[in-house]
Amino acid sequence: MSCDNLQGNGDLSRRVFTAFARLRDPELADWIEANVRFPNSMVDRITPVTTDADRAEIARRFGVRDRWPVVCEPFTQWVLADDFGAGRPSYEKVGVQVVDDVEPYELMKLRLLNASHQAVAYFGHLAGYRLVHEAAGDPLFARFLRQYMDREGTPTLAPVPGVDLDAYKASLLERFANPEVRDTIARLCAESSDRIPKWLLPVVRAQLATGGPIGHAAAVVASWARYAEGVDEQGEPITVVDPLADRLTAAARRQRTEPLAFLADRSIFGDLIDDERFTAAYLGTLDSLHRVGARATLEKLVAG
Repeated sequence: MSCDNLQGNGDLSRRVFTAFARLRDPELADWIEANVRFPNSMVDRITPVTTDADRAEIARRFGVRDRWPVVCEPFTQWVLADDFGAGRPSYEKVGVQVVDDVEPYELMKLRLLNASHQAVAYFGHLAGYRLVHEAAGDPLFARFLRQYMDREGTPTLAPVPGVDLDAYKASLLERFANPEVRDTIARLCAESSDRIPKWLLPVVRAQLATGGPIGHAAAVVASWARYAEGVDEQGEPITVVDPLADRLTAAARRQRTEPLAFLADRSIFGDLIDDERFTAAYLGTLDSLHRVGARATLEKLVAG
């Protein structure tokens, strides 16, 4: 049973284990394929990076020198596919949602929670915030996030059995604004070339296919492009943490004269640069970010 934060984690585990086994012992691989189950799961709990202050508090309160205590929010969700070969424990008794298909829950998390994290990240940094709860507690940011979730993220989801999506979205805003979690904007901004294509761009493509609104999602992509320039609105350097950081920053720094330079990377954005409706929304936000900054840009977006 995989609890990795990966979509289709059980399917991926099955492929990896079986492929490895087949290299060592083909009969073992055949037996695994016939007898072993790898149920998919979805886990959700915000766990920010452990700090020295966390370690010090554990030592003070409990007398324990723990080098890596795991700090997490009160909220927890575990959704598990009912795919077992020889019975299973009664996971339901401890709050696990045992379901036939995990995918609707995965997409709910990816397109509402994870994509909203990206929505707050770059705008938040450019506006001067460094902690997630500070940005999420700003009414302007909260309105922007809720509008994205309601208008663009939610329409791309199939029904999620047992989940009240309105209540779920309200809980996300509360979780993001929890001052005790002290999650950092920097954590959300890291590894964006891996996160944006998985979490946000599927929303864009689904909405483009149905003619739905894409303005807020396009704005998030534009805010990433502005952030990737590596300099904030006060002229201070931004450390872009990404395996493609050099390539991203080089493209972003050309965009004041080549506005679509960042979006031209087809290995990340595919054919979105060819969609006039998306590029118009993207360029409108990028231009606004350059002219009036993040906060004024958000004000126009939530009003429009």
